[in-house]
Amino acid sequence: MILVGSKNAKKVIEVREILAPLGIRAVIAVNLPDVAETGSTFRENAALKAMAYATFLRAPCLADDSGLVVPALGGEPGVRSARYAGERATDEENLRLLLKRLDERDLREPFAYFQCNIAVAVAGPVPRVVLEAEGRVEGLIVPEPRGENGFGYDPDFFHPPSGCTTAELDPDGKNAISHRGAALRALAEKLADPALRAEIDP
Repeated sequence: MILVGSKNAKKVIEVREILAPLGIRAVIAVNLPDVAETGSTFRENAALKAMAYATFLRAPCLADDSGLVVPALGGEPGVRSARYAGERATDEENLRLLLKRLDERDLREPFAYFQCNIAVAVAGPVPRVVLEAEGRVEGLIVPEPRGENGFGYDPDFFHPPSGCTTAELDPDGKNAISHRGAALRALAEKLADPALRAEIDP
């Protein structure tokens, strides 16, 4: 069993769906405190959240930070993916801003990638990260949203090997190729170490 700290309900569902076939039962932590994502990288923010949640829950906890990176926009939206258009922006508002920025620069179907960094932290006098994993999926940003599944930037993220956007994939199909799926599978491989597994799940 592993505690998962996240305030994003859709992300939580994905984590549970991906971990279940790997033999890891995810228990979702609730009533979590707000954590300022002050890191400059996904890795730093994942660690900040994992340590804060582990301290709050007094138990080992997994947290992730993930988002979309468009190199032609200098890495935007990057770590601000969820609040690209403002602190309380909706998925639709973030997506509209992204497409507007691309149109202003006359960028047509630019290369982009989703990145996910995961950290597992343990509580204590000094909370610490004991496990990290990373995943990435590459694609293109298309101008017209397609598909009803997924969330965030999925409707405009075209995955060439699949021949569709990630919002057009069913949950199993998306989890098989997604950045979060890749990161969680990497994490599961590391948890095969009995000593590490005992530290997280005594």
